[in-house]
Amino acid sequence: MIAIPEREYTLAWVRSPGPGGQNVNKVATACELRFFVGATTLLDEGGRRRLRALAGRRLTQADEILIEAHRHRSREANRRDAIGRLAELVAKARHVPKARKRTKPTRSARAARLQGKKIRKEIKKLRSKPAFD
Repeated sequence: MIAIPEREYTLAWVRSPGPGGQNVNKVATACELRFFVGATTLLDEGGRRRLRALAGRRLTQADEILIEAHRHRSREANRRDAIGRLAELVAKARHVPKARKRTKPTRSARAARLQGKKIRKEIKKLRSKPAFD
């Protein structure tokens, strides 16, 4: 997993949504992580473009990725969860997809395909009702 420097993101603690009773109402354990895409040193410009595409609706108008973590009851576990999810996104964005080379089917492959179509046509023709003259 990629180690992300602390200067590249900010953490804020908010109250967690959902059930939990008094603990949820009293303690801010949910983590809001903001990662500044334009200022990151981890990715080149192509990687930043891929990261913006991967982020989807988590990308804000200020070019930040907002990750909310509230699966766990403790602050530390939610912090680790948010940073881990960010690291996964950055790792996926670092991967440069391999360029696809266009290929044509070989002459024998085209012939085999047409032969299969002819055989299938004959099978279907045999299923039809006979014509009485």
